Amino acid sequence: MSANEITIHVSPEIASAYRSASEEDRHKMELLASLHLRRYLRSSDSLQEAMAAMSEEAIRNGMTPEILESILNG
Repeated sequence: MSANEITIHVSPEIASAYRSASEEDRHKMELLASLHLRRYLRSSDSLQEAMAAMSEEAIRNGMTPEILESILNG
């Protein structure tokens, strides 16, 4: 699959975590973001509804604010 580069604005914490991650982890982050964007684009939900659904799914899968912060802070 070919890839195109885009620029998105993120918080300083996310940018720092991305920049300091290994190449393999950066690739995983890119895939994760791409999957979420693809999921939204294929849905008839509004962006707000899609974000709420992703948040609910993450919580069901055990994601907590502390775990997310730990992931983002590396």
